[in-house]
Amino acid sequence: MKIQLLSLAAIVILSFSAEKCRQLVGEEYFSRTGKERFNFLNCFDMSYGTLACIVKELVKLYLYYIRAVHVHKVRVSATQKALAENLSRGQSFEEAIMLARQVGDASARAASLQAKHIMGPTISSGWDLFETLYVGGTLAEGMVRSVGTFVGAYAGGMIGEGNLGWSGFLVGSQMGSWVGGRIGLMVYDVGNGVQYLLRFINQGGSKYDLFL
Repeated sequence: MKIQLLSLAAIVILSFSAEKCRQLVGEEYFSRTGKERFNFLNCFDMSYGTLACIVKELVKLYLYYIRAVHVHKVRVSATQKALAENLSRGQSFEEAIMLARQVGDASARAASLQAKHIMGPTISSGWDLFETLYVGGTLAEGMVRSVGTFVGAYAGGMIGEGNLGWSGFLVGSQMGSWVGGRIGLMVYDVGNGVQYLLRFINQGGSKYDLFL
């Protein structure tokens, strides 16, 4: 409970600091995705939006293919290993192959779940990076936001799965992705504000001039 309260307090402080930094640097320099977003209609602009949506679906298909190949290899390897162990214990071939298949299926389910834990956050973070660049944000903003999205989606998914199983993972990863992305944008805005202050100090400005 103490950790949750500290985390909430840290987010509130970060949000307040980010808002002040946005006011400090001006609208032109704070995070673009805080006010502009890529939406479904952009997929039909017959330009970069359309291309991005096509690439996104192709990447998803490719990742699903990689996951399927990986899961198949894990199943075959686990089944063969279990079969050899069962036969070495003197079990009949029918019994040994039945138990080996059960072991292979269990290993395949674990491998598939592990792959989903990585694939979901990876796709979300990559999309957030593109969205930031699409609406005119900087590469730094996109990188910070995508890292926040990845960490948030992964952590949220694991916490949700621990409490509610697979459905909890889906809900937790979605919420974590959104929260992580927002935190990433706040970190970016605070970083911009700190840079602005340092640049102002190095130029010899006074504290009074700064807040005019």
